[in-house]
Amino acid sequence: MSIRIITDSAADLGEAFVSDHEVRIAPLRTIFPDGEYLQGVNLTAEQFYEKLIESTEVPRTSQATPYDFECLFEEAVAAGDDVVAIILSSKLSGTYNSAMTAAQSYEGRVFVVDSLSVTIGQQILVERAVQLREEGLNAAEIAQKLEIEKNQLVVIAALDTLEYLKKGGRVSSAVAIAGGILNIKPVIGIVDGAVELVGKARGSKQSNNLLRTKVFEAGGIDYSRPIRIGYTGLSDSILKKYLRDSADLYEGRIEGEIPVTHIGAVIGTHAGPGAVAVSFFRAE
Repeated sequence: MSIRIITDSAADLGEAFVSDHEVRIAPLRTIFPDGEYLQGVNLTAEQFYEKLIESTEVPRTSQATPYDFECLFEEAVAAGDDVVAIILSSKLSGTYNSAMTAAQSYEGRVFVVDSLSVTIGQQILVERAVQLREEGLNAAEIAQKLEIEKNQLVVIAALDTLEYLKKGGRVSSAVAIAGGILNIKPVIGIVDGAVELVGKARGSKQSNNLLRTKVFEAGGIDYSRPIRIGYTGLSDSILKKYLRDSADLYEGRIEGEIPVTHIGAVIGTHAGPGAVAVSFFRAE
């Protein structure tokens, strides 16, 4: 018997990581006027942003269903595996409720963790689960450990525009127009499982400085646990500028290349192109 780790596509995990660590994914759906797409199945991040830019309507996202999880849980248990499922924040989607509904048939075999996060925050919680599995913890112990460590998880992001938050009804048109005129760059964070505005900066340089400041305000980075940098859009130019401006936070502190993720549809729909995000476990 082994431990199978399952998550949903909001975690934006790369194909190589999924394959190397045998992680299973329940796909969320993104709905454009021309049809419905499964994130990570028939919609890559690049394809999503191309469609987002071209579309006259804001796409909708739809949660993974209980049946999606039922199939994954049944496959794992039938193979003799226990399951740790790490799911998109229950405050952002009904996907967690879908996973809990499916898990009722597998008491003692399937352990569902509400990540209280999304995208690269959810992703590093999955990476942490893989680490704990490699350390020899069983499924119940991994889930228990994640329930503690998710409270040390930090996700912050600097957005390039308020336009997509306006389109999604998250801010008013007046606020978005004023922000555009003043070149205001909002900084958001995941706070208690929900998205909150945690700061504003004028221009990309100040927003990068504010991201740095928020890292230190959160208590600094625990470099012994997973770290992720993410970006949205078709270009990574803003990401590269952030990495240059914040080189002292990462260079010489992380073994190998700085881990970067191209953020997909679930967050990209609301953040729009040009956002840079950072996720880490705060130093204890």
